[in-house]
Amino acid sequence: MPELPEVETVRTGLEQAIKGAAIRKVTLRRGDLRVPFPKGLAEALAGRRIASIGRRAKYLLFYLDSGDALIVHLGMTGRFLVEKKPPVLGKHDHVVFSLADGRWLIFNDARRFGLMTLAKKSDLEAHPLLAGLGPEPFDRGFSPKYLENALAARKGPVKPVLMDQQLVVGVGNIYASEALFRAGIDPRQPAHKAAGKAKEIVAAIRQVLKDAIASGGSSLRDFLHITGYSGDFQHRFQVYGRKGKPCFACLTPIRMLRQAGRSTFFCPKCQK
Repeated sequence: MPELPEVETVRTGLEQAIKGAAIRKVTLRRGDLRVPFPKGLAEALAGRRIASIGRRAKYLLFYLDSGDALIVHLGMTGRFLVEKKPPVLGKHDHVVFSLADGRWLIFNDARRFGLMTLAKKSDLEAHPLLAGLGPEPFDRGFSPKYLENALAARKGPVKPVLMDQQLVVGVGNIYASEALFRAGIDPRQPAHKAAGKAKEIVAAIRQVLKDAIASGGSSLRDFLHITGYSGDFQHRFQVYGRKGKPCFACLTPIRMLRQAGRSTFFCPKCQK
């Protein structure tokens, strides 16, 4: 599942490529993805201009000049491609945007776990998909004091707690493991006991996400930029996916365990 750096990479690419573009026509080549498309979606998008493209958590937000926002989740395999010539469409090209400047924006999703729906921009904070989400990791609201208070109230292991999207958005499995390594914290440590290290955790989360965004995200399976190229942060992982390999800092073999149904990787010597 693409995490925040991958979605932010897609957002940046789309912003650079199609900001200001007018949508001439939208073709829905099937009736649904993860859930059915809302009735009248294609008609509501036709003739509209893409004012900007934002992101909330792992959702892309296409802000339109109508005051609406197209909410998109990439799911596991969703991706956008921008074509300059009439595309030869494949069976997984489910949504086709014909742009007024002669280009095409195509949403491809092999496993159809993606999502696309429409909402008023003014209603986004209360939208069922977005309501209740925690602060963005780069926002001022995600401060060491905020995280200290949030962790102090939780008794579960710190790594699954950090993946709770109501606590902070966008910190998925990969980057939670990597951030805790950078902060020197054992992922098994109870969250309330890790609260005193909130400053270090906030700094580590922000830095690992910043580094991943700069590298274009991590391409483990299906994630691709809108250009068709993959990110390369996976080549800079310190612990994730490195079970049994020596820690880069102390040479101790990296360990793996299961937490909340997900694989957690850590160095038993560097992380206390």
